[in-house]
Amino acid sequence: MIGRLRGVLIEKQAPEIVLDLNGIGYEVLLPMTTFYGLPPLGQVVSLYTQFIVREDAQQLFGFSDVTSRRLFRDLIKVNGVGPKLALTIMSGVETDEFVRCVQEGNSAALVKLPGVGKKTAERLIIEMRDRLKDWDVAGSGGAKVVSPASSAKLNVAEAESALVALGYKPQEASRAISALKSDDASSEELIRAALKNMIK
Repeated sequence: MIGRLRGVLIEKQAPEIVLDLNGIGYEVLLPMTTFYGLPPLGQVVSLYTQFIVREDAQQLFGFSDVTSRRLFRDLIKVNGVGPKLALTIMSGVETDEFVRCVQEGNSAALVKLPGVGKKTAERLIIEMRDRLKDWDVAGSGGAKVVSPASSAKLNVAEAESALVALGYKPQEASRAISALKSDDASSEELIRAALKNMIK
């Protein structure tokens, strides 16, 4: 089991990065809430990780803190929620907000996330309620979205590609980014604004 990685950030294309650890490049998938806080390329990054092995793939998922990793682990235990959907859910909503939706039974907010229909939202609320009952929403700190690295200047195409990778249709991604009309924003800023607008 790979529980934590610390290495040099050599590539980042949301939602995936590559960390160099003594000459070995590890591909790691991140929720956007973690991706936003990445430093510029060439800097050292520490991530808590979850390694998932399947018949057709071996994937490594990374998180900025143990709280986010715990939520991911709880999500993939829900019937019908795989790693990709869990990553999408965590990218579209902050940990505190998701916990609050579950605790309050707010399925209307959850169905706005890509890949989450009415039945999945209800299942998330039912199966996650007991697991999240001891979470202090007001007090959990590490899982909040942080400001994107100011030096990261990526283009609109990269932002659209990231949204598609998170489960949105290409047309939806294109419309969401175009609606922002922000020429000088980084891809992290575009993605964050687009996700915020799409789940309102």
